[in-house]
Amino acid sequence: MKTLRDWLSLMKFSHSVFALPFALQGAWLAAGGRPEWRTLGLVVVCAVAARSAAMAFNRLVDRRLDAANPRTKNRELPRGALSVASVVALTVLSSGVFVLGAFLLGPLPTKLCLPVLVVLLGYSLVKRVSWAAHLVLGLSLGLAPLGAWIAVRGTFDGDLLPVLLLAGAVIAWVSGFDLIYACQDAGHDRKVGLHSIPARFGEARALVVSRSLHAIALACLAGMAWRAELGLIYWAAILITAGLLIYEQSLVRADDLSQVNLAFFTLNGWVGVALFIGLVLDMGLLGTQVGPVGAGGLG
Repeated sequence: MKTLRDWLSLMKFSHSVFALPFALQGAWLAAGGRPEWRTLGLVVVCAVAARSAAMAFNRLVDRRLDAANPRTKNRELPRGALSVASVVALTVLSSGVFVLGAFLLGPLPTKLCLPVLVVLLGYSLVKRVSWAAHLVLGLSLGLAPLGAWIAVRGTFDGDLLPVLLLAGAVIAWVSGFDLIYACQDAGHDRKVGLHSIPARFGEARALVVSRSLHAIALACLAGMAWRAELGLIYWAAILITAGLLIYEQSLVRADDLSQVNLAFFTLNGWVGVALFIGLVLDMGLLGTQVGPVGAGGLG
């Protein structure tokens, strides 16, 4: 059980709630509220496998950096709870499951899976060269609804604007909350030469950027709801999301980061869940239809 806990901790398995609800929203939008169960199951497998590969690779390439950081020195690899070889194996296995899932979803997902994997794994290296790593992390999760859309439709046909706006919302939302999290390590990052917006511009300015990104995320969600002609239930979910993000931002200041865990983990976990439930209820109870139903993988 201890080993299992170490593995789940390394992968941050519980954090799949950040990307998975948005992947499912992409599938729901693409299918007009009627996704096929097989396709939906493969989307879930791909989303979890992709995130597991990205997290394992991140822990692998950052193991020496983590060992030198007081906040992260007790992670699984630095303290020897898991071996380097086993984490390499997890990265390869998870990547393989992701590629296999894409293959089973059809020709277009198969063609796109390797470029997507490059983005997911490449994020871990960006902070060594650029403070824009937060945006790359946002892009990594923002690909989830786009990938699910393509998995369901099988083509780029149809009105892509709703799912593009949803992806934009995810990019801005994730980048914004990652900035909050990165403020904890700003001093250490400056010391060891790692790049981040808090390290480059200071924690106070980073929090201003974070708030701006979250405002952009809400604007993108509103644009998506308008373009997709969603109903009051989804608009209510957006209002709940706005409340969660405002509360999250109120918890942190440049001189007080004591509530980062609540802001980062708990509140952000509820954002995706609230929006997904809102979309399912809106399209189910109100019968909202999003554009013409495409051919790829629909029930």
